[in-house]
Amino acid sequence: MSPKRRNNPLIYTPQKTIGILGSGQLGRMLVIAASQLGFRTHVYAPDAKDSPAGDIAHNFTEAAYDDLDALAVFASQIDAVTSEFENVPASTMTFLAKHCLASPGEAALHTAQHRIREKTLARDLGIETPAFWHITTAADLADAMAELNGDGVLKTCQLGYDGKGQIRLRQGDNLDAAFAALGTDDAILEEMVAFTAEASFLVARAADTSISLFPASLNDHKNGILATSVAPANLPDAIVAAGQNAVRKLAEALNVTGLLALETFITKDNRLLFNEIAPRPHNSFHWTIEGCASSQFTQLIRAVAGMPLGSTKCYGQWQMDNLLGEDMTRLDALAKTEGLHLHLYGKAEAKTGRKMGHTNRQIKDPA
Repeated sequence: MSPKRRNNPLIYTPQKTIGILGSGQLGRMLVIAASQLGFRTHVYAPDAKDSPAGDIAHNFTEAAYDDLDALAVFASQIDAVTSEFENVPASTMTFLAKHCLASPGEAALHTAQHRIREKTLARDLGIETPAFWHITTAADLADAMAELNGDGVLKTCQLGYDGKGQIRLRQGDNLDAAFAALGTDDAILEEMVAFTAEASFLVARAADTSISLFPASLNDHKNGILATSVAPANLPDAIVAAGQNAVRKLAEALNVTGLLALETFITKDNRLLFNEIAPRPHNSFHWTIEGCASSQFTQLIRAVAGMPLGSTKCYGQWQMDNLLGEDMTRLDALAKTEGLHLHLYGKAEAKTGRKMGHTNRQIKDPA
């Protein structure tokens, strides 16, 4: 062996196993990103077998999120863990954090799981929110609607997503019936916001507290489900700066390790209003897979594996379109479309409104 080779040995990074809580499409894309970086993955979920993420992970455990014995075995087989959705019990994250690095952390999950908690945090940090009231009885709702003196949205505080678990209310509506229809005594009433656009912001934060911000996404929803995202968003610089400053403040306040997404409303007078947070990969940033030097999934794996965060340089402007069950008849046409990147999630059954995949395409070349 030459002296040059002896003095410059190859340096190998120890292989790590990344645990993933949840077995859906976000978990699947995390498995792909981890594999590209040479890491193994272990999916843990009650439905891990024959799931989008479980199908391609190196290992999986099928057990309940509160099964401490199964969690202990799982923890002994991984080097770090992250979650693909925010409704994993915060106690599960607390338990796993005793054994390894746990992303996004107990505080982020606990806060994101309740609309009152997340909006209160935003307000306390000086981030403007719509007016809101905690509703636990029909009488609370009547009082809040009287104070609002306008239109509102009644939502469950927990577990609502993609437009589910919410009722629009107008003055004069039957409030007793609306409260009963929601089926919970833990609700939030929010003022109806007259917005001109919906934008989302995403930050990655590593265990060493280093921060990386992605370009903002401009979003369009149909029937409560995200349909299209365009990024970088064509928004005033002041709006983008306000959104990125807000998501950074939230991530720091929650001591996030991993990703934090912020959904916002933009009003006619160019005010940015907090809507909700998600401490995980976000649908509106799927375009980063082809559109950024480091995708949101790669950045999350880097953060939990202890690697430096990557560049979020954007390669032009991109559009992401969700593919729902009713779009599956267009697959052949989409597959033939030049410049279209097709991502399918491996779900066995297509249902109306079910997210089956997405497409990414560049709509503007780099400057």
